[in-house]
Amino acid sequence: MSRDEQPIFDEMHDADGSVRPAYRGYSDWFDEQDPQALRRKHREAEAFFRRTGITFNVYGQDEAEERLIPFDPVPRIITAHEWRRLSRGIEQRVRALNAFLHDLYHRQEIVRSGRVPEWLLRGNAAFLPHMCGFTPPGGIYTHITGIDLVRTGPDDFHVLEDNARTPSGVSYMLENRETMMAMFPELFTRVKVAPVSNYPRRLARSLAACAPPAFDGAAGTKPAIAVLTPGIYNSAYYEHSFLADQMGAELVEASDLRVIDGRVQMRTTRGYKPLDVIYRRVDDDFLDPLTFNPESMLGVPGIMDVYRSGGITIANAPGTGISDDKALYSFMPDIVEFYTGEKALLPNVETWRCMEPDALKYVIDNIHELVVKEVHGSGGYGMLIGPASSRREIARFVQKLKANPQNYIAQPTLSLSTVPILAKKGLTPRHVDLRPFVLMSPNGIDITPGGLTRVALKQGSLVVNSSQGGGTKDSWVLEE
Repeated sequence: MSRDEQPIFDEMHDADGSVRPAYRGYSDWFDEQDPQALRRKHREAEAFFRRTGITFNVYGQDEAEERLIPFDPVPRIITAHEWRRLSRGIEQRVRALNAFLHDLYHRQEIVRSGRVPEWLLRGNAAFLPHMCGFTPPGGIYTHITGIDLVRTGPDDFHVLEDNARTPSGVSYMLENRETMMAMFPELFTRVKVAPVSNYPRRLARSLAACAPPAFDGAAGTKPAIAVLTPGIYNSAYYEHSFLADQMGAELVEASDLRVIDGRVQMRTTRGYKPLDVIYRRVDDDFLDPLTFNPESMLGVPGIMDVYRSGGITIANAPGTGISDDKALYSFMPDIVEFYTGEKALLPNVETWRCMEPDALKYVIDNIHELVVKEVHGSGGYGMLIGPASSRREIARFVQKLKANPQNYIAQPTLSLSTVPILAKKGLTPRHVDLRPFVLMSPNGIDITPGGLTRVALKQGSLVVNSSQGGGTKDSWVLEE
């Protein structure tokens, strides 16, 4: 069945136009509002985002461009019952991902069993041989994970992608909530919404629980935590500085750090101070020029030696990026079952691996109905949405597939659910996805209620990435 034939699930309204239970409180409030006043507050919110500097950089064009994150003031609402069900599936998946990474860098039992083919690892740039035989502090690889979910029906949620390398977007989740509460405080007295503002505190607590063996905790001291950023020109720099500030952690660049006496130490006005945990927002290849890319100016020479000797915790662990591989994603149902003994509670989207000849033939024959993605792509770049592409675009993409099939996977064009946005003529539906954020430490798994809802602001568009014209919404999980 093609996307045009599939019914599109409207999260706010039933087929007969009645308001679904999740949105009744909000709908009653909205009906009482002056439309002009709502639009004025929307403009005020955009001005606030601009003053605060809530922007991102767009790359891949002739020049990098800094843009405002589009914000829509109509929340995406999930009931407590729906969230409990989602949380069980999210926790199951994150536990399986962490167990898979440990196995991958040790005995590779899942490969020996034949559940995951060895060729997925061979030559995979995201697999780091330097991590083989090493267990991170507390056995945690996936300290922070973002699981991208899409909805196609009342009870139909699917995992679209796993983000365990350096998942981004949590600062927008927090700013969206703060903005909504500032604009419509009376709304939050009528509709009881689970809080998200304590995420930075929970993140700091979770990271501290992963302190390395070198941390002695003498006299009740707390682990020293820092956020490692590539610098102000990085597309997510706002988030790096925001989280460091909210956690009470240091924001550092490579030039602020050096290895002294077997520890990674930070330059201060009183000399160098040892760090215990680094929440790094630098990709593996740039993390240590002595181990990876020798030309990197963004990493710390020798940090991997300190890491392997127990002198520092790096979150997320180097080598986690292989779990973001979109070809590996297609094996996630097997991975979840292998490590948990249970069927996956959250299903994958059907996926064709173009490196397989039969799959490649099917994809080429049906490309006008499919979404084709790069295996290591992100941000909506390097992908083709067949139903929205011209014959010329499709023809060019077919040539890419034939030239380098192992670089692509394909999925059906899903009928993503819709949530209303505030338009000039009132509420109008747009497609959305959801990225819940998950923290993992030896103390357990902590899932923030809601997450980041990304919305395709263009009518009919399925691309929700901000770099491709999408925006964000506040995500509400209703309290009991």
